[in-house]
Amino acid sequence: MSRSVNHVASKARKKKILRLTKGYRGRNKNVWTVAKNRWEKGQTHAYVGRKLKKRDYRKLWIQRINAAARLNGMSYSQFIGLIHKNNVALNRKVLADLAMNEPEVFAKIVDSVKN
Repeated sequence: MSRSVNHVASKARKKKILRLTKGYRGRNKNVWTVAKNRWEKGQTHAYVGRKLKKRDYRKLWIQRINAAARLNGMSYSQFIGLIHKNNVALNRKVLADLAMNEPEVFAKIVDSVKN
């Protein structure tokens, strides 16, 4: 009896990976074994990158809040401490957006927290 290899399915798997690696450099896009390894490593980096993005945005928000708080005569740590003490329900993302786009509103929040 002849050996059945299901060439249709294996070819479809290979075509899928080669489609996903379109745009890679050199053999990374058209040699099956190399492309498969490149794609798997790319998926690993993408997973890690999604975690790093959260860290990077939090750092950016903190820097923006710190700069705006210092313009209003207060350090970041003092400001966040008073925010928590006064139970203001604004997270760092919203505070950073206010600091960048609505400095007057941010100044009012700083004044209300100070008093």
